[in-house]
Amino acid sequence: LQPTKKHLMVKEFVTPEQFQEYKMAGLDMGFRFVESSPLVRSSYRAEKHVNK
Repeated sequence: LQPTKKHLMVKEFVTPEQFQEYKMAGLDMGFRFVESSPLVRSSYRAEKHVNK
C-alpha cells in the first residue's frame, strides 16, 4: 500500500465494513449526505449533494 519508501508508512487498513460504519456514524450525527469509501476525497460528489 505504501507507494515508495519516501511516502508515509501505512498505519492501518480500513475495511469496507469500517467505511460503512463511518457513513452510519456521520448520518447519525445529522449529516444529510456521507460518502465513505476507500477512494473518496473531500470533494467527492460535492456538487451532486449541494444541489439537493
